[in-house]
Amino acid sequence: MVMEVTGLTIPGYRVFEYQLVIPLPDVLRDKVRQLRQEYNTAYQIEGKGLGRSNLLLVNFVQYEMMEERISNRLRQLAMGVTPFKVELKDFGSFPSHSVYVQVASRLPVQKLVKEIRQETQRIMKLNDENKPHFILEPHITLAARLKPWQYEKSWPEYSQKAFSGRFIADRMLLLKRQAGEWPFRVAGAYSFENMPVATRQGQFLFT
Repeated sequence: MVMEVTGLTIPGYRVFEYQLVIPLPDVLRDKVRQLRQEYNTAYQIEGKGLGRSNLLLVNFVQYEMMEERISNRLRQLAMGVTPFKVELKDFGSFPSHSVYVQVASRLPVQKLVKEIRQETQRIMKLNDENKPHFILEPHITLAARLKPWQYEKSWPEYSQKAFSGRFIADRMLLLKRQAGEWPFRVAGAYSFENMPVATRQGQFLFT
């Protein structure tokens, strides 16, 4: 799904779509990818799909010239975050268009997203019509933008289906792409280092 850029923009400056995510470990990502393939085959999902399996925290569009400033702010924030456990369990849905893997351990993810929103909301906003979308209901999308028949046929099955997985979240990735480009590529990586606030603030006064 490509985000549309609307409203006033500055001519001559490139606008990118960005995602801030917590990456899944390889084994768990493979499990989710297999689930997606099974779903796509069973319910005739066409197109390029959803890309790599990640836990999405924020998506936004912004001028590329703002990327370094945003990246510095995210790095500073991540330095103070303590790594935490993410527990995945079974499936949920957004009627009537999406099915997803549920995040059972929601609170630490929600806390992180709220901290990111507080620190970056202003510099992630492109214009009044393109504001960042902070994901306060953490989930890993299995299928999105479903047709009514796809949702109605699949959800009774997946509402009873079991799935489990767990991992330690110890970093975030900033991904980017231009409109029409595929797939996203990595623009920044930020480790959770559990450092005292005073220590990390002193290192990033230029942000």
